[in-house]
Amino acid sequence: MKNIAKDKILNNELCLGVGLRQSRTVDIGKIMATCDYDWLFIDMEHNSMDIDIASQISVAAQDAGITPIVRVPDFAHHHATRVLDCGAMGIVFPHVENADIAKKLVSFCLFPPKGHRSMTGSLPQLNFKSMPISEVATTINDNMLIVVMLESPEAIENVDEIAAVSGVDVILIGTNDLCMEMGIPGEYSNPKIKEAYTKVIKACEKYNKTPGMGGVYDEKLMSEYIGMGMKFILSGSDLSFMMNSAKQRSQNLRSFLKINN
Repeated sequence: MKNIAKDKILNNELCLGVGLRQSRTVDIGKIMATCDYDWLFIDMEHNSMDIDIASQISVAAQDAGITPIVRVPDFAHHHATRVLDCGAMGIVFPHVENADIAKKLVSFCLFPPKGHRSMTGSLPQLNFKSMPISEVATTINDNMLIVVMLESPEAIENVDEIAAVSGVDVILIGTNDLCMEMGIPGEYSNPKIKEAYTKVIKACEKYNKTPGMGGVYDEKLMSEYIGMGMKFILSGSDLSFMMNSAKQRSQNLRSFLKINN
């Protein structure tokens, strides 16, 4: 079993992900791997995607050489465990406010003794091979990628204790919601946001966790935040990539008429 995204963050490398909003076919993993992304952000919070499609994309992504990570819609135990049993290699939990919540969520994802996840039968992450249960638990635990999203001033205030939670790999700032909760919607370069980024990065350095960024897509600002230390980057979505490219093509083609006239 190989979790490419986890290997990257353990090596302190930049780790790039892409959000899936429109894609519903299993070839998206190969497409995004060819485009040099490291992980899929399979979004079940702001999306109509069901668990069956998310699971099929996850299984195919493993063989494509890109890590499938599912953002679940809430803290319900079954949202995390079902997609993990069906092929996901990581979970993103939104709206995590404190360490107690983070500990509970980690316990959902990890097998004993590190957590309380229920053992199932053969797993797609291990190619459905029959293995000793203790080996299955250790291998899955070691390759699990657990991401918690901080999306409010309260969460940022509690980042030190959240980062200290064993089993959490990435602290991902949900910048859109954080801006909204701070009363500065869309102000991604606001000093309050930069202060939050600095605080998260320092906590991650202290507890050997990886700081992550979502919701910021202006390249100049992305460059600044990556320069500050952000490593786990939600780079954009299939929808935004499609629309930007399609818009550029239509504008270019319409400009040819002006040139020829």
